[in-house]
Amino acid sequence: MKGRNNSDKSSRRKFLRKLGTGIGVVSLTGVPGASVIAGSKTESGEKIKLLSPEGRLVEVDRENIRPARETTDYIKEEARKGLHGRKFVMVIDLAKCRNARKCVEACQEGHMLPKDHEWIKLYLLQDDRNTAPYWLPRPCFHCDKPMCVSVCPVGATYKRDDGIVLVDNQRCIGCKFCMTGCPYSARVFNWKDPEVNLPPGQAYDPETNIPPVEGTVGKCVFCADKLRRRELPRCVTACPMGVIYFGDLLEDSITNGEETVRFSKIMDERAGYRYREELGTLPSVYYLPPFQRLFPFERGLEDVDEETRLRYRDAGPR
Repeated sequence: MKGRNNSDKSSRRKFLRKLGTGIGVVSLTGVPGASVIAGSKTESGEKIKLLSPEGRLVEVDRENIRPARETTDYIKEEARKGLHGRKFVMVIDLAKCRNARKCVEACQEGHMLPKDHEWIKLYLLQDDRNTAPYWLPRPCFHCDKPMCVSVCPVGATYKRDDGIVLVDNQRCIGCKFCMTGCPYSARVFNWKDPEVNLPPGQAYDPETNIPPVEGTVGKCVFCADKLRRRELPRCVTACPMGVIYFGDLLEDSITNGEETVRFSKIMDERAGYRYREELGTLPSVYYLPPFQRLFPFERGLEDVDEETRLRYRDAGPR
């Protein structure tokens, strides 16, 4: 048992090291409207001490400091390219989910979302009157054939080479065609100004979709900003039950932060499937059936507020 745990941890470390690469632009905290542009040819010789995003004190030549708005186009261009040589995939084990809602909370906090905006939703499903209910987390599925992309008239919604589908809310016109086109209802419309400001020195980045903009659409982004820093998505690390696995389809490796497994093996052994496969959208999110659940579904209603409990009142087949 000990040898296997060490092997799992080693595999996880290797996986995390391979997740992404840097973007070449470093935004600096504590310096309003400033960022460092790598590769400046002229220097003044005057060094300025700044705090990096990692919390390190660094010295930068004054000529290398530019307003953050000058880096926005570059960041948006990189966000459209994605991470080279990757094909990201998520696997959700329904046997483990108990509606702890930590994934929802981490997503909302990480993307500065209002409480009533959920990019990952938790549904209480029951396939038949003779079967038991179970909990189903549903993020954006980041489909390989996304209907939302094909109907967007301005190119605000786009799919990257690494499989992630993003929304540029600086380009979005709020027509809601993507919401109509998505068969999974995975998108949320910003009906009002969320009154969220970017941290000092941080330019807008479609990989975070922060801040939400009134009159535009938002959705799960697979925490693309985290992947670029070789980190797992927020929902993965926040889940106390290890429900959500994330990884690279090309490397056939997924992890929930504690356990690293072969994607192909777990799909075969646990009869993995994609939700509403018949639609032909080819989602990048897979599910493991709720076989031999760890606890009864009622556990998922114990620690939620009354408003949340009421939303599940009429769940199940009629």
